[in-house]
Amino acid sequence: MADYEENEQQMDCALDLMRRLPPQSVEENLVTLLEVLPELTEDLLAAVDQPLKVRQDTSMGKEYLVCDYNRDGDSYRSPWTNTYDPPLADGNVPSERLRKLEASANDAFSTYKDLYYEGGVSSVYLWDMDESFAGVVLIKKVNDGTVRSKGSWDSIHVVEVLETGRQARYKLTSTVMLYTVASGARGDRQSEINLSGSLTRQDERELLVEDPNAHVANIGRMVEDMEFKMRNSLQEVYFGKTHDIVNGLRSAADLGEAKTRELLQRDLFGQLKSRKD
Repeated sequence: MADYEENEQQMDCALDLMRRLPPQSVEENLVTLLEVLPELTEDLLAAVDQPLKVRQDTSMGKEYLVCDYNRDGDSYRSPWTNTYDPPLADGNVPSERLRKLEASANDAFSTYKDLYYEGGVSSVYLWDMDESFAGVVLIKKVNDGTVRSKGSWDSIHVVEVLETGRQARYKLTSTVMLYTVASGARGDRQSEINLSGSLTRQDERELLVEDPNAHVANIGRMVEDMEFKMRNSLQEVYFGKTHDIVNGLRSAADLGEAKTRELLQRDLFGQLKSRKD
């Protein structure tokens, strides 16, 4: 019992530490952590989200994303051909019904990432469960367009679907890992500004399913809404806070002018309030 409680405490501390470290260094930090806590290897590998990696489906000439959800041993399944690389004779594949849905979802989210990301790579993987099915929507966009700035956005949306007649309950767990690096005028590392972090949110809805393809529309709508909310949260938390801190340290405008504007705003507010009363 004591060993179990100690492992739970170590696991909580390890996850708390990983949440506070830069997402772009999660792999090397995780390796270091596993060297310190080898007994938690399996639990940590399952619990810590890592940046998505890109592979090439040579037979289709298309890129796809790899993670634990499309891995079987040392092989990864392509969403375009439903085959494993390296080849695996008895690898796990979705049922025929689910494979058709998976192909439709990949086409839909390929259009989605072109609309919202103007490029990048997306992949959708589905798998059968006892009562229904589950899946994951992966999106990655890397920006190396200029010398002085670069960044990466990784979205991992895991959805569980429980079908009940013409209704389905969707439970969505979304994680976004974001990092941006901007170099100063000199272009060296000493003048770099690094903003990075991750965010996890959940949503649950019960929606109408008139035909099998309705699942694609329902999941797509939930992912779209969730990414919109998470993007706004990241912008407010990371960029809004940075703006407030900088303004608190050194105002962009003359402080006398700022105080005059503030007094004027208070005066106008007081006059408007007195008229209302």
